[in-house]
Amino acid sequence: MKREEKNLLSRQKILESAMKEFGERGYGLSSINTICSAGGISKGILYHYFKDKDEVYLACVKECFDSLTAMLNEKRFSDESIHKNLQNYFETRFCFFEKNPLYQKVFCDAVVMPPAHLFGEISRIKEEFDRRNVSILTEQLSKVKLRGGMTVEEAVDVFRLYQDYASARYRMDENGQTEPETYEEICRKSIYVMLYGVAEKEGAQL
Repeated sequence: MKREEKNLLSRQKILESAMKEFGERGYGLSSINTICSAGGISKGILYHYFKDKDEVYLACVKECFDSLTAMLNEKRFSDESIHKNLQNYFETRFCFFEKNPLYQKVFCDAVVMPPAHLFGEISRIKEEFDRRNVSILTEQLSKVKLRGGMTVEEAVDVFRLYQDYASARYRMDENGQTEPETYEEICRKSIYVMLYGVAEKEGAQL
């Protein structure tokens, strides 16, 4: 095995153990010791690839957002039906989190309760995802005639607030009973409720 391949596998092993730790316990309660012991990784190996806990956490956050963004970038939401496009959008997100349930917990933490000292770095990591998310919502909301005084940009901002609420609700479920499907359903219903609130005519075609 080439050195590059071995390095990649070692780093991936660390990230898999760290994703489980951060996903189950959050940043604050997680530890390098547990990441190493649970993954069968020596501290020397971990510190060879990562400077500290912060760097490991940021790598996990980046993996979450980059992977979800890549999946969204592969999709085209260009059907004439806004309802169908939004349904496909949420189905894409659901499929991603269903396959990667621990990613969703790290994702939600980074959105609603990131470690204060890492806020700036997490914001930079999220930039591409935010741009893609906004572009999809903007394209769909541009097809709807909004109430007077309401802009597409304002409508997108409102929906992003709904998403943050759904993320907070999901992450605050201490019993871990909220499934990825429930989280995405909250987001999906939120935008439909919001659309009926901002569309110029009640019952406008979605």
